[in-house]
Amino acid sequence: MPMIDIYATTGRFADPHALAQDAAATVMRIEAVPAIPMFRRNTAAFVHELGAGALSNADGETDYVRVQVQTNAGALDRDKQLAVVAELTALVAAAAGDGTLAERTWVTLVEAVPGGWGLWGHAHTNDELVAAARAEIASLNGG
Repeated sequence: MPMIDIYATTGRFADPHALAQDAAATVMRIEAVPAIPMFRRNTAAFVHELGAGALSNADGETDYVRVQVQTNAGALDRDKQLAVVAELTALVAAAAGDGTLAERTWVTLVEAVPGGWGLWGHAHTNDELVAAARAEIASLNGG
């Protein structure tokens, strides 16, 4: 149930909502979690549009995008880490209509500490998240 934050200057993306939805769906697919409401409703992306002058590299260039993906601890093994970075980078460049933006897109992966994934007003451990997902799957299957 990642939270994805995409930061870019205002106007970088023609359709920020589509980018947010595509980013959430991409990470959910890579995570390979069941498409149950718990995961679909709680995997989300936020596109943050920054005003002119709000970002810069050391040379003063502003044509960059930063993507931060926060997950519960251990959600992404190495293959999934590589896939998330590659696919979100490509998605951002495509959404901007600028293939060269892939060279200027930074993706960081951050894991919440065990017990540090707040959902439904509770700080969940991984075991609690797994138990909640299993309970939802069972209820959807009539059990």
